[in-house]
Amino acid sequence: MSAGRAVSAGRAVSAGRAVSARCDVAVVGGGPAGLAVAIGCAARGHAVIVLDQAAWPIDKACGEGVMPEGCRALADLGVLSAIDPAERAPIEGIRYLRADGLRVEAPLPPPGGLGVRRTALSAALAARARGAGAELCAEEPALGVERTEGGARLVTRRRVVEARYVVGADGLGSRVRRALGWDAPPSGARRLGLRQHFRCAPWTSFVEVHLGDGVEAYVTPAGPRRVGVAFLWDRERLGGGVSAGRLVRCFPALADRVAGAQADSTPRGSGPLERASARLHDDRFALVGDAAGYIDAITGEGLSLSLVGAAALSTALDAALRGGGAAPLAAYERVFRRAYRRYAVATRAVLFVARRPRLRDGVLSALALAPGLFRCAVGAVLGPR
Repeated sequence: MSAGRAVSAGRAVSAGRAVSARCDVAVVGGGPAGLAVAIGCAARGHAVIVLDQAAWPIDKACGEGVMPEGCRALADLGVLSAIDPAERAPIEGIRYLRADGLRVEAPLPPPGGLGVRRTALSAALAARARGAGAELCAEEPALGVERTEGGARLVTRRRVVEARYVVGADGLGSRVRRALGWDAPPSGARRLGLRQHFRCAPWTSFVEVHLGDGVEAYVTPAGPRRVGVAFLWDRERLGGGVSAGRLVRCFPALADRVAGAQADSTPRGSGPLERASARLHDDRFALVGDAAGYIDAITGEGLSLSLVGAAALSTALDAALRGGGAAPLAAYERVFRRAYRRYAVATRAVLFVARRPRLRDGVLSALALAPGLFRCAVGAVLGPR
């Protein structure tokens, strides 16, 4: 693409408008991945602007479980200890439950996991980003993207922002990915998700995965007096307009647990979940988090994968800004692809089993007889990369 050619996610272009802000890195999307990149770059002395259409703290449909690698990444960012204790709870393991009461469980690898309300995680990351020197611009989405001689230009309703590098961290339906022409067709089933919180004490420190016919429920402790339930299902089986109440009733044991509990959030949906990108970066643009590619939330690795990718990208951007050329971004891609490959293999394997009831029941029965095998599998998927 030649310099100055507009790659627009909307109708806005910068013709006739003066540049009113300049930075080293402009991040489009202020979720965990985008804020983690902003922290990593700003802490290294670079000028960073983060644009988002919402105001912080930002809520989103999310299972809200952070696996061990994600917890390590949050600690490295200086964020883990800043999360409000009333909005978090430890996760010690993962437990799969069948309708007949059979259960298979295993502990998480050290340092364990964390269930955290998405708004609390957003608030802690945003505070750390501001403290590191990043400029956070709420309710200011990027409407257009243009390549320039020295970098890139973002157009908002308020101004034009010029940056040496632009990071697309704007989620599943990434405008940046689409504007760059990097969208790739997904290969899997159209899966949807919906999240609902209940005001009650968690009955376990494990993430519980309740298995049904074409639908799963993921129960995560998200504070001393809160549990979050994320439902995932195939659109072909249940359709799109499904309520939280109907989904809870698919799981009698879970329905009994939350019977009488007050709803603690507005239900939020998401999907289709699977998205793919034809590429991760060029010489001025990079994608991170869900914008870089996503399959499904069935293994609970979304947040951790985003944070690991953000750490690698902020390191790469620092090197590139210091004169490293294209090599650092290529190194970021290698780190991301390696992490994503392991996530993809595990996620597609679990999806394959979960969508076939007879196979699923047989696998769970076998694992119940050989619990050590499940512990090894959890360690292999969620242990150090």
